[in-house]
Amino acid sequence: MFTQQFRPAAYPAGQSTYPMMPMGGGYPQTTGTGMPPQVSSGSPMTPTGMVMPMPTQVYEQSYIENIFRLNLGKVGTFYMTYENNSEWNAKVFKGVLEAAGRDHIIISDPVTGVRTVLLMVNFDYATFDEPLIYQYPGVIGSPPPTR
Repeated sequence: MFTQQFRPAAYPAGQSTYPMMPMGGGYPQTTGTGMPPQVSSGSPMTPTGMVMPMPTQVYEQSYIENIFRLNLGKVGTFYMTYENNSEWNAKVFKGVLEAAGRDHIIISDPVTGVRTVLLMVNFDYATFDEPLIYQYPGVIGSPPPTR
């Protein structure tokens, strides 16, 4: 069984951790609430107990607009659903992917050049006749070649 050589100590966050000597003698008193400092997992500590903040890595999440941005200029077929529409509730658009935002995409007809803005709230799925570029979030380096 493992026994600790030293007792764990509580360090109040943002306050002095040194004992305060009362006027006129007596026992030292500590200030604070006795709560340990807020330490992010894996942050190193100095021998004096100071926490060294480490920059957090920000991983981009895999959202459809990021996949679209990696594949700008490719021709795709986009399937959209429009609820409560008496004329048509589903529509298919085919065109060159020109831009992709968080809530929209812009495609253009390669023959007429007409540009169409499609809202992502109506987006169901898309198909492409050529390989897509896809970079998985958090992986360093360029995407692997097609399989």
